Amino acid sequence: MAEPTSSPDVSLLQTPPKCVADFCLIPIGTPTASVSQQIADVQRLMQKSALSYSMHSAGTTVEGPWDEVMKLIGQAHTMLHEKGVVRIQTDIRVGSRTDKKQSFEDKVTAVNDLLAKDSEG
Repeated sequence: MAEPTSSPDVSLLQTPPKCVADFCLIPIGTPTASVSQQIADVQRLMQKSALSYSMHSAGTTVEGPWDEVMKLIGQAHTMLHEKGVVRIQTDIRVGSRTDKKQSFEDKVTAVNDLLAKDSEG
């Protein structure tokens, strides 16, 4: 495959100004099968941040500036490592858009509004 003739200097590329990330952090090798204590620790970290977030049954959705969101997820890893969790696996699904501002709450509301119209008819 040929190299492009004009490739951008990757050191000049910026991260998106805002993103929504859904992540599922999985501590591995904890003393019991339950990881609720570790997830509670992560939620306490989320509370201390200035970012919008929402915990759900399979993870946490967090939104804000890309670099801050990724830093917070990394800090969750570091915090749990410092508490003795030697291995952590995290799945992250992240989205960004430039055409309009839309929070994760806006997305849920849009679907709920459509569902409400279904029950009206």
